[in-house]
Amino acid sequence: MHRKAVFSAALAALAALPGLASAQLTGNVSLTSNYKFRGQDQDVLGSNGSVKTDAVKPAIQGGFDYAFGESGFYVGNWNSSVNWLPGNSIESDLYGGYKFKAGAFDLDFGALTYVYPGNSRGNTTELYGAATWADEKIGAFTVKYSHTVSDDYFNYAGERDGSGRTGRNTGYLNLSYAKEILPKVTFKAAVGYTHMSSDIRNLGYSSYVDYNVGASYDFGNGLSLAGSVQGANHENSYLLVTRPGIDVGFGTIGQQTWSPNKARFIVTLTKTL
Repeated sequence: MHRKAVFSAALAALAALPGLASAQLTGNVSLTSNYKFRGQDQDVLGSNGSVKTDAVKPAIQGGFDYAFGESGFYVGNWNSSVNWLPGNSIESDLYGGYKFKAGAFDLDFGALTYVYPGNSRGNTTELYGAATWADEKIGAFTVKYSHTVSDDYFNYAGERDGSGRTGRNTGYLNLSYAKEILPKVTFKAAVGYTHMSSDIRNLGYSSYVDYNVGASYDFGNGLSLAGSVQGANHENSYLLVTRPGIDVGFGTIGQQTWSPNKARFIVTLTKTL
C-alpha cells in the first residue's frame, strides 16, 4: 500500500476511536538557524556535489501532538526541512506512545519512525523510554533511551544498497536538565551518547557524545526564543570532503575536510499553537 494511503487509513482509524471528544490537539512551528540532530548538521549537501559548511543554514520545522484525554496515550507528527540525502528535502517523524506517573517520576514509552519521503535510505525506527523527575527549586531531569529496531540507522550501514550490514541495535542515551533561572528565562542542558551498531563501527564511524547547552526566553502566548551551543565529539570519524585535493601516489595534497559534528551556536524561534 502506498505510504499516503497508509497515513490516510491511520487518520481514519483515529477518527473512529471513542473518546476523541476529550482529546487534546496541540501544535508548534519553528524557524531555526541550523538543524542539528544528535549533534550533527542535517543540511550538508551543496550544489554540484559540494558540502555546505556554513554556520547558518535555516530550517523550518513544525508538528502536532494528539493526546487522548486523560488516558495517557498520544500520537504525533513532527517535520523539518533537511538536506543530507540526495533527492530528499523533508524529515517527517511519526510517533505514538503512553505517558503515566509512577511515584515521583513521569514515564513515557513509545515508538518513533523517521521518514524521508524522497529517499527511503534514511528511514529509521526506534523504540524509546523516558523518565522525568522535577522539583520547583532544583529543576527537571529527564533520562531517555532510544533503541533502533529498523534494518539501518539513518543509512550509516548502507543496508538498502546491499552492504550486508545492519544498523539495528544502535542505541541513544540522553540526559537533559531544565530550570527557570530568571522570570521567563529557562536554562537548558543536555548530553547524549550514540552507541553505533558493530557493523557501523566496523565502517569507521565511532560511537560519540553530543551536547546542547543554552537558554530560552518565553515571550508569552506560546512564543519563545532559544539560543544554544550544539555539537558532538569524534569529529574526525564523520569527515566530509570539501576539496578533493591532488593524489600524488603516496597521499593527497590540498584536501580539505569538514565535520557535521562541529559545534554551532543555534537560534530558534518557536510558536506553540
